[in-house]
Amino acid sequence: MLFTVTAKHIEVPEAVKKHVKEKTSKLPRYYNGINQVEVVIDGGPKDNVNVEIIARGEHNKVFVVNETDSDAYRCIDSAVRKLEEQLRRKKTRERNNKHTSV
Repeated sequence: MLFTVTAKHIEVPEAVKKHVKEKTSKLPRYYNGINQVEVVIDGGPKDNVNVEIIARGEHNKVFVVNETDSDAYRCIDSAVRKLEEQLRRKKTRERNNKHTSV
């Protein structure tokens, strides 16, 4: 799985990058087709941090999540939870469409 962390208008410490990699490495558990994860951390006004996670899957499926908070770790955790829910719903829909009763 290809993994990228990008920072805009902010200096991201190595501990935050490690935390992001640890949290997003579990995403293929929720949807097998994930092959690329891109995380954009943007320093906003009033010490807010904006985190955008873009997960790209097979067959041009793209999942995007945005989260803004004053704490970077809390923002990352919340964004990963949202993305996990998106992936879980997508996998459930695909499974339900395969097993329709006639």
